[in-house]
Amino acid sequence: MYEDIYVVQKRIIPLIPLRGMSVFPHMVIHFDVGREKSINALEKAMVDDSMIFLCTQKDIKVENPTPEDFYHIGTVAKIKQMLKLPGGSIRVLVEGVNRGKIAEVLQEEDYFKVEIDELTYDPKEIVISKEIEAAMRLVINGFEEYLALSNRLSPDILFTITDIEDPGRLADVVASYINLKIEDYQKILETFDFYERLETLHKILQEEIELLKIEDKINERVKKQISKLQKEYYLKEQMRAIQKELGEDNDITEEIEEYREKITKSNMPKEVKEKALKEVDRLEKMSVHSTEASVIRTYLDWIVELPWDKETKDRVDLKKAREILNRDHYGLKDVKERILEFIAIRKLAKSMKGPILCLVGPPGVGKTSIARSIAESLNRKFVRMSLGGVRDEAEMRGHRRTYVGAMPGKIISLIRKSGTKNPVFLLDEIDKLGSDFRGDPASALLEILDPEQNSTFTDHYIEVPFDLSKVLFITTANTTSSIPPALLDRMEVIRISGYTEEEKLKIATNHLIPKQIKEHGLKEENLIISERAIRSIINNYTRESGVRNLERNIANICRKVAKKIVEDNVKAVRVNKGNLHKFLGLEKYRFDTEKRESQVGVATGLAWTPYGGDILSIEVNSMKGTGKLQLTGQLGDVMKESAMAGISYIRANSEALGIDSNFYKEMDIHVHVPEGAIPKDGPSAGITMATAAISALTNRPVNSNVAMTGEITLRGRVLPVGGIKEKTLAANRVGIKKIIIPYENNKDLDEIPEKIRKKIDFILVKNMEQVLEHALLKEDYNHEDS
Repeated sequence: MYEDIYVVQKRIIPLIPLRGMSVFPHMVIHFDVGREKSINALEKAMVDDSMIFLCTQKDIKVENPTPEDFYHIGTVAKIKQMLKLPGGSIRVLVEGVNRGKIAEVLQEEDYFKVEIDELTYDPKEIVISKEIEAAMRLVINGFEEYLALSNRLSPDILFTITDIEDPGRLADVVASYINLKIEDYQKILETFDFYERLETLHKILQEEIELLKIEDKINERVKKQISKLQKEYYLKEQMRAIQKELGEDNDITEEIEEYREKITKSNMPKEVKEKALKEVDRLEKMSVHSTEASVIRTYLDWIVELPWDKETKDRVDLKKAREILNRDHYGLKDVKERILEFIAIRKLAKSMKGPILCLVGPPGVGKTSIARSIAESLNRKFVRMSLGGVRDEAEMRGHRRTYVGAMPGKIISLIRKSGTKNPVFLLDEIDKLGSDFRGDPASALLEILDPEQNSTFTDHYIEVPFDLSKVLFITTANTTSSIPPALLDRMEVIRISGYTEEEKLKIATNHLIPKQIKEHGLKEENLIISERAIRSIINNYTRESGVRNLERNIANICRKVAKKIVEDNVKAVRVNKGNLHKFLGLEKYRFDTEKRESQVGVATGLAWTPYGGDILSIEVNSMKGTGKLQLTGQLGDVMKESAMAGISYIRANSEALGIDSNFYKEMDIHVHVPEGAIPKDGPSAGITMATAAISALTNRPVNSNVAMTGEITLRGRVLPVGGIKEKTLAANRVGIKKIIIPYENNKDLDEIPEKIRKKIDFILVKNMEQVLEHALLKEDYNHEDS
């Protein structure tokens, strides 16, 4: 392999395996020897001819190498100097002479003795071909570029290199100056052919140059980035040193220790504690005045102030809870019973998850205020979040800490405010949630209101799970139609209907009047309101399912009474039906003061709205024309279809109804529902519109004391509808005495208060024939007599 270039000489010589370094021929280097075998080899070499064989160890961690642990091609070197160091080690200076290859390991006991093939050559006999000359130039140019990029070597070395004419020596000397891996050094050492050695070195040089260029780019970029920060850092460090000298940095240390103590003493979960302590460590290493430090402080304040293990003990006294609920609210039987059931179960099963209740009903019936009473009856803290108009998901889950001014969401904020992990949490007006480009808050509520998931609720700001499973969530809504189905499915819906006149009377007497008297600075003896006056306010000044307007009118009376007491110096004011108009003005609604007139083509329907029941007057006119059907009053598609179904029923049964069978060709029919500015929809006015149309076509008036609700089919069947209780209360408010309802709604009558049931005659019908029998008057009606 190398017979043509080299002269091979056999030599028996001591060997030292080197750790983490390589020695080339013509290279002068010193190193420390500490291992016993290596020291013995040195001593043997010095006794003989000062020659020693140096091989590189493959793994520097091996303390007692065997022949398999070092490379077998190395350098024959001459020992120039030895110096014993304290501790028994020796510093030795050597000069590389020739390459060598181990032929046989002769001894391993006290030191390594090997027989080697020493490779020598005469530089004068080497013929420099054009390829070798080109390779030498490339290596010199590459080394020059390497020196320019590297700051570790002196540029003067280049003068020494350019004077070398021996290609083998040139490669060895250049390699000895470059900082390479042991494998790359060994590759050059094991390449005997001069041209191949130069080519290998050139390739390694180019790789190193590329790396140095990348290092330079990175250094430049980093220097630019950190120069300003470094300046600030040095200034702050100087400031800190000055503060330390002045004894002003104790506050920072105390603050860090205070955070650590709070975190350690708190019973927060292990993963939360670890994260919090990590943040404390980060804070400790930061400059006091850096922006990031203030962000971490705010974050730690939130973490330590959250009630990880604080909770109030539930009151499991059913009698006391019932007293509190009845004291604050009249009626609301279903809600109260559900809460009492929850308390009873809590007494038996301590680990029950909090139910998620959704109170659905018209405004002013006490949905929001009942939540406060529930909290008091359970001996829990109460927090409320209004969801009306909330469009941003971050309102629920918070903002990530990467944003400037980031804060936790309302859920975590209110939990912290309550100071316990099991408050009564009211999510008010859940049906008014919105959504836009910032996210969908309703989707965020899916996790919050799911007992299976909310035990690991993670706020974007806090970034650690918080257990919401013990929170009693109560939501309120006016209607469930705008609540997403997935969200509605997670809640237990309890419907609250409007109050009857008797219930409103009790609420006004027991709650509203005492409350307003107190708020207006009056005493009980200052204001006396008669029962007839209260009933008149309910019937003639308000028209609502709840009691908000009733309370406003009572507040209005209290203000005028307060003024009268101050101005006229009177001690008491009596309010009765006779002088009520002096306090509230003229009556707004006059339902019972005059008899309702029965008319042709006018029928009274009953409607359900999110704000309670309402009455609906439907008018139908028939006139000569071409068979057009006109529907007005801002009717929805379903209501229009109900009207068309009614007309089709009339056409199919015109003979039985005593109507000309060609009416649909010769008569125009106009169906109008007054209060045209208000949108109306739904199928429950089907029988009302059909009755009004039959009345107009037969000239028979509709009984004005009858109200009706029900869906009509083409065959004249009457199908069930919803909201019977609310519709009945609305009919009772306006003095209706007879209500026609579908037969299948018979089951809903149990929900209606007994006093109302006694006042109203309910007619259960299965088809239109039965409706007409009770709705239309027998005698004919003449337009001219009106």
